[in-house]
Amino acid sequence: MSETTTSHLGRTVLIAGCVYAALPAPWCVAPLALAIGIGVGLWGGASAEKWPKVVSKYLIQVCVILLGLRIDLAELAKAAQDGWIIAIGSIVVTLGLGLLLGRWLGVERETSTLITSGTAICGGSAIVAVGASIGARPGAIAVATGAIFILNAVGLLLLPLIGRGLGLTPQEFGTWAGVALHDVASVGGAARAFAGTSGDGSAIDTANIVKLTRVVWIFPIALGFGFLAAKRQRAARADDNDPTLPATGPSPLPRLKSPFPWFIVGFLAASLLRTLMPELAVWAPNIKTVAASGFQIALFLIGTGLTREVLREVGWRAVVQATVLWLVVASGTLGVLWLMRIA
Repeated sequence: MSETTTSHLGRTVLIAGCVYAALPAPWCVAPLALAIGIGVGLWGGASAEKWPKVVSKYLIQVCVILLGLRIDLAELAKAAQDGWIIAIGSIVVTLGLGLLLGRWLGVERETSTLITSGTAICGGSAIVAVGASIGARPGAIAVATGAIFILNAVGLLLLPLIGRGLGLTPQEFGTWAGVALHDVASVGGAARAFAGTSGDGSAIDTANIVKLTRVVWIFPIALGFGFLAAKRQRAARADDNDPTLPATGPSPLPRLKSPFPWFIVGFLAASLLRTLMPELAVWAPNIKTVAASGFQIALFLIGTGLTREVLREVGWRAVVQATVLWLVVASGTLGVLWLMRIA
């Protein structure tokens, strides 16, 4: 089969997969959309296509903004207040534990920093932001993204089953998913899978709000890691007696190439519009359906990124670090929610 034929076949499969992923339940659900995407990625026929990554990125952002039309500012503030302490606590603990774990396992510093950031905040988006800030090598970004992606796929499949088995409420599961899952699309997909056909959107709303309270930390954390990286580079050059760099004086702030996640502002603006126009409430079911289909398409496209090449690049040390860190975050958050229930 020629390269042109393979490329055409891969493009056709991608388009057909997007159409199928857009179907509502029970014909398609988020875990199935992701699983099909992973199958396409491992098959390798669509590996030459660049547009799935771009489309999935912006599709997720549009869907998050749409969900803002379903909840007014009062409800948003209440949900954010309830999940804020857990979000901040888990970020601090994850950052500290992840860096220590990476050092203990002997994971290369850049890769360890990226895995820790991705687990603490929001997966691939945090990895790209921190990677740009510290000037990480493309290989380190690829390894960290691959390790996080594998666990994210596992979590999307397992968390709804565990949540239903433990009898979690929609709000409890939404909080758990918002903290334990890495990417925004997977958070929405898991919450929808947990809700099933009940039509209850509270798990989806809570999950997305909790995740957004974490996403806003991309900028300060990326800036902080970038500052530390610049300081280490300056110290190393000073030790080498680099005449172009003074031995004393403040370290320059890094140039943060990755922009602030402005879709959060869009989400807040949509919520404000919902507050000012309560009549939009009648459109909530339609908005939920459209956003859910969008998330499923994004999950399918994200799944195609898990190729055999990515699996070969991810070393066992990085996988162990990412796995242990994720298990600690997921189980710890679940334990806190359980204690809050019985308190």
